Amino acid sequence: MTAKVIAACRHRGIALCLIYAVLLAGCASTRGTGDLGVVIERAAGSVLIVETSAHKRLAQISGLGDLSHASVVYSRDERYAYVFGRDGGLTQVDLLRQQIVKRIVQAGNSIGGAISQDGRLVAVSNYTPGGVKVFDAHTLALVADIPALYGNSGQRSKVVGLVDAPEHRFVFALYDAGEIWVADMKDAQKPIVQKFKQVGDQPYDALITPDGRYYIAGLFGEDGLALLDLWHLDAGVKRILPGYGRGTRKMPVYKMPHLEGWAVAGDDIFIPAVGRSQVLVVDQRDWQEVGRIAVHGQPVFVMARPDGRQVWVNFAFPNNDTVQVIDVATRTIVKTITPGKTVLHMEFTPRGEQVWVSVRDADRVNVYDTNDFAMVASLPAAKPSGIFFTARAHKIGL
Repeated sequence: MTAKVIAACRHRGIALCLIYAVLLAGCASTRGTGDLGVVIERAAGSVLIVETSAHKRLAQISGLGDLSHASVVYSRDERYAYVFGRDGGLTQVDLLRQQIVKRIVQAGNSIGGAISQDGRLVAVSNYTPGGVKVFDAHTLALVADIPALYGNSGQRSKVVGLVDAPEHRFVFALYDAGEIWVADMKDAQKPIVQKFKQVGDQPYDALITPDGRYYIAGLFGEDGLALLDLWHLDAGVKRILPGYGRGTRKMPVYKMPHLEGWAVAGDDIFIPAVGRSQVLVVDQRDWQEVGRIAVHGQPVFVMARPDGRQVWVNFAFPNNDTVQVIDVATRTIVKTITPGKTVLHMEFTPRGEQVWVSVRDADRVNVYDTNDFAMVASLPAAKPSGIFFTARAHKIGL
């Protein structure tokens, strides 16, 4: 108890003392959420709540289950993080109270999720059983169940690439069925699902462009990508970049690139090549390849600084101790950094002046200045993987 509270107790009585103490405690805990974020500690099943302004760990939250392939979305007020675990767990974390609000295990094997445009619904994509489940964002009560049924015998497909889209929609791909589905959630309890079939062999991941118009699915079973224009669904799915993939001469692929990590900078999209030490440059206006940039290894994440001037790239094993920076204007490598063994993820601060880099096998997260590339901070973390800042709450598809 502070000296001010003690003085109040002596002169004004115990009741007023208690009221004063509660008000003082409330004022001390009041803060914004715009500079907060979550770091996944994958081996421990825990998350760190961090503050980007002062490079601080604020809290460690345990008991989130299997986080070996975890992802996070945020409520629109940035207060709550929704953590999707590989074990089917969906956990709501209060960043201000620094505690779990609610946790449910809604499936046997999950691969990420999304939050709706209005922040009312949280959707989870499931491998087992295949499909998408949709929950109330406040209570985590089940609102809708969309089984990924396909074929004459009603098989269930694994679901991947789940994203939110404008006009209260979720879009996702069916790995086993080779389909893309668009779920209209205006009436959340009665989703209207539009199905696009024969989009390609084994869509394994997908992304939506930052403006929410184009949904693009990568294909594991063949070269090329499947493109759906959400402004013109009647045009169906278009195949683009037929040479994207391992090509006629099959190359060893150490880790499939994450499509969510594509970098959009102006009219160009920078995407990781599959099985090759290259970043491809694609013109978004006609979806044609316009260049290739040689890099240190097989890229996993290719991520643009928020202003689009730089693209940061990390790599698959055995080159996963390195990060390279591409200058977008010249399409050249301007910096190579070696943060340590097994760099898994990168996340820019909301305006891009710094980038946080998880270094799993060194048990730390490094913070770099994106102007002079100096390391400005390093935070201990137990086998860190994904880094997710609250600015994602206001970005389509994140």
